[in-house]
Amino acid sequence: MFAGALAQEIEGQRFFLWIPVAAIGGVALNVAADREPVLWLPALLVAISAVLAWICRARPLALGIWVALAALSAGFLSMGLRTARVETPMLDHVRTVKLRGFVEEVDIRPTGGRFIVRVADAGKLAADLTPRRVRVTTRKTPDFSAGDYVALTARLWPPPTAVLPGGYNFSRDAYFEGIGAVGMTLGRVSVLPPPRDAPWLQRLFAAIDRARNRLAVRVDTIIGGDEGAIAAAMVTGKRDFLSDDAKDLIREAGIFHIITISGLQMTLVAGIFFAVARRLLALSPTLALNYPIKKWAAGFAMVGSFLYDLGTGSRVGTERALIMTLIVLGAVILDRRALSMRNLALAVLAIIALEPDAILGVSFQLSFAAVAALIAVMEARLVVFDHQADPVGPARNRPQRRGALAAHLIDKPARLVLAAFCATCATASFMAYHFHDLSPYVLIGNPLTLTIIECFAVPGALLGSALYPLGLDAPVWIYVGFGIKFILFIARFIAAAPGSTLHVRAFAPYALVFLSLAVLSAVLWRSWLFRAGAIPLAAIGIIGALNGPRYDAIIAPSGDFVAVRAADGNLQIIGKHVNSFAAEQWLAADGDGRDPASARDPHALCDRDGCIAALPAGRSLSVVTATPAFEEDCTRVAVLVSALPAPADCQAQVFDQTTLALTGAVGLIWDGSRFIVATDRSSLEDRPWSPAPATAANARIIPSPSQAKPSADPADP
Repeated sequence: MFAGALAQEIEGQRFFLWIPVAAIGGVALNVAADREPVLWLPALLVAISAVLAWICRARPLALGIWVALAALSAGFLSMGLRTARVETPMLDHVRTVKLRGFVEEVDIRPTGGRFIVRVADAGKLAADLTPRRVRVTTRKTPDFSAGDYVALTARLWPPPTAVLPGGYNFSRDAYFEGIGAVGMTLGRVSVLPPPRDAPWLQRLFAAIDRARNRLAVRVDTIIGGDEGAIAAAMVTGKRDFLSDDAKDLIREAGIFHIITISGLQMTLVAGIFFAVARRLLALSPTLALNYPIKKWAAGFAMVGSFLYDLGTGSRVGTERALIMTLIVLGAVILDRRALSMRNLALAVLAIIALEPDAILGVSFQLSFAAVAALIAVMEARLVVFDHQADPVGPARNRPQRRGALAAHLIDKPARLVLAAFCATCATASFMAYHFHDLSPYVLIGNPLTLTIIECFAVPGALLGSALYPLGLDAPVWIYVGFGIKFILFIARFIAAAPGSTLHVRAFAPYALVFLSLAVLSAVLWRSWLFRAGAIPLAAIGIIGALNGPRYDAIIAPSGDFVAVRAADGNLQIIGKHVNSFAAEQWLAADGDGRDPASARDPHALCDRDGCIAALPAGRSLSVVTATPAFEEDCTRVAVLVSALPAPADCQAQVFDQTTLALTGAVGLIWDGSRFIVATDRSSLEDRPWSPAPATAANARIIPSPSQAKPSADPADP
C-alpha cells in the first residue's frame, strides 16, 4: 500500500513541490538565529548537496535527502544575502533630528498624512545611525508631493518592536523596506530646490505616486464615504482614506482582502487583459487562423500586469502576485498548463530568491495557501471529471437537455462555494495566528464579494483609469460605487449576525508550523495515504493553538504600562500613558474582543509617581514613573516595571529601562510558586533589525524558566 502511494507521488513528480517548503524552512532558520550568521557555510552546503544529489540521482531516497538539504541551505543563504543587500542603519533611541531629502511616497489621510523621505542629510546625526529612509507622520494635509526635496524637523524613534513575546515585529519589516526610523514632524515641512537630481528610477516612482494620489483623491471625491475610500484602495492601493470603523467592518466580515492589491486583483486584471486582447485579435480571421494569438494575448497580459503593479505602488504583496501571474502567463506562451502546483512552486522559489523576507508576512501566507487550495480543487476535478461528457452538450431530447442545463447552472455556484470553502480552510490557521479572529460567515461573504468585484470593481477600475486622462471617468466611478455599496451592505449584514467574529488566543510557538504542514500535506500530495498525514499534523497544530501562552502580566517594551490579569480572568491595562495599539494587541492575543479603552483598570492605584496593581498569591506589581518611588516600591512589590533605570540594590524582580532594552516585551506566567518569564528577544540577540543595546553589559540578566527563582515578596520571612 505504501509502495503504491509512493510510486503515485513519484510518477506525478509531487516531491518537487516540497523543494520550496524546504527553502522556506531555511529562511525561517536564518531569521531565528540570534546573531547574523556567516554565509560561506550555507553556500558550501548548497554546492556539496547539489553535487551529491547529482551523484545519487538513481537512488530516490538519497536524492530526496540531498535535494532537501540543498533547498534548505539555499533558503538560508538567500535570506542572508537579502539582509546584506538591504543593510540600512536603525536609529538607536528617540531623537529630534533635522532632515533633508527627497520625498518618495505620500499617503494622504482624512486628517494629516504620512510620507517617506530618502534621507540626504540628517544634520548632526552620525552617519552610522542615519537611516536610508524614514517614515514620518504629519498632522496637516501635506502640501508637497513625491519627488519634492524637503527640509523638516522630526521627532524620530526606532521602528517599534513586538509589544508581546512572539508578536508582530514591525521593526523587521521596516528594516527590509529600508526604513530605519519613524516619527512625527515638528513644525513646517519646507520644499527646497534640490542640490542634485534624484536617480531616474526614484523620479519614476515619485511620478507614479503623484499620479496614484491624484487618482485616489478623485475617486474618493466622486464616490464619497467609505465606498469611495474602498474604491480608491482597489484602484490605486492607497488605503489611508478608509475609516477605522470601515476597516473593522470588512475585517469582521472576512473580506478585508478587497482593499489589498494582491493575488485576487492581479489575477482579475491579467484575465481581463488576456481576454480582451485575444478577442480583439480574433476579430481578424487572418490573425486567428495563421498566428498564435493566444500567446500574443498572454504577452499583452504580462505587460498589462507589470504596468498595473507599477501603478499600484509595487509593494511586496503586489510583487508576489505579479511573479505568480507572470509565471502562469509564461506557461501559456510555452504551451504548458497555466494553473498548476508546479507553477505555484516556481513562484515561491522566485520569491525566496528575490525577497525571502516576504514569506514571513501574512500577505504571502494567505495568498499562497488560498491559491494552493484552489489549484488542489481544480486538480481533483480534473481527475474526477476528465472523462465525463459536457453536461450541456447535445441531448437526445429536450427534457434531458433542460435537465442537463439546470444541473450545469447549479454546478457553477456549487463549485464557487466549494472553492471558497477550501480556500477558507487553507487560510484559517494563518488568519487566526496573525489577527486572532475568524469569521464563520466568510463562505457567504467571499463568493458574493468576488462576484461583485469581477462585475464592478476591477473592470470599472481599468476602464476608469483609461478614461481618467480624458476627464470622462466620473460615470465609471459611480458605477463602481454601486457595487461597493452592495459589498458594504453584505459586510454589515454579516458583521451584525450572531457569532460573526470568533476571537482566538495566541498560538503556542510550534502550532503554526504543524498547521502549515497539515495544509501543505492536504494540497500537495495526491495519494490518500500521504494526504492522511495531514490529520495528525493538524491535530498537533490544533493542540498548540488551544494551549498558547496565557500571561498573568504583560510588560510593554517601553516600560511605562502593563497588563495584569484581574480576578475575573480578563486583562486590565494599567499605566498613566498607554499605547492603544499595544493594548489592542494584548487583548487580541488573549482572545478578548474588548476595546482597549474599556480594559483600563478603574481601580488601579495611581499617583504622580506611578501605579500599583495586584498579582496572583497576594503579590503586587508597580509601574514607576518617577525616581522617588523606587525607594519605597523596591521593598514592597514583587515586580517593578519602569521606563527609568532602577537602583542596583532593588529587591523586586526588576524590568527597567536597561533590562527591557535587552529583553523587549515581557510576559509573566504564575505557576503557583514563581513567575515564569517569557521575553520577546534573547539576551544574545543582535540582528540588524534588532541590534543589541549599548547598555547590554549593565542589564540585569533575566533567568530562563528553568532557572527562575521565586519573586521577592514582603510576606515571605
